[in-house]
Amino acid sequence: MGALHMTNVTFVTDINSQAHELRVLVYSDDRRIRDAVMTGLGRRPAKDLAKIEFVQVATEPIAKKELKSGKIDLAILDGEAAPAGGMGIARNAKDEVFNCPPIIVLIQRPQDAWLATWSKAEGVVPMPIDPVVLIDVATTLLRRTDNTALQAK
Repeated sequence: MGALHMTNVTFVTDINSQAHELRVLVYSDDRRIRDAVMTGLGRRPAKDLAKIEFVQVATEPIAKKELKSGKIDLAILDGEAAPAGGMGIARNAKDEVFNCPPIIVLIQRPQDAWLATWSKAEGVVPMPIDPVVLIDVATTLLRRTDNTALQAK
């Protein structure tokens, strides 16, 4: 009978890895704005959050479908999109979607901040997009929804 040879195998796990990715909906009819949001936020805006999977949407029906799916952790909506603006979509979602994810509305003019409040969005980010501001607002909202976020000490 031959000798049985066994090797030791060590499994290393990254304690900071997350079991899932956070799904962020980015709605705008303008690809440049969607690109600016995704570039500004990045795939990992904070070490205590999971990586982000972006869901790009350019039309209102698809945005509403994604918001209703229950698979979105944060929505970033262009308030100036046409024909349906992000503020109207936000208001509709907050009124009609059960467990609606937090929403950030992008606004062109500071005077539109009151409309963003009317839309029931939890966050407002002015354009042009400042990545520092976007990351601050988005990570604050994502930490509220991400059960895997590490608690600050």
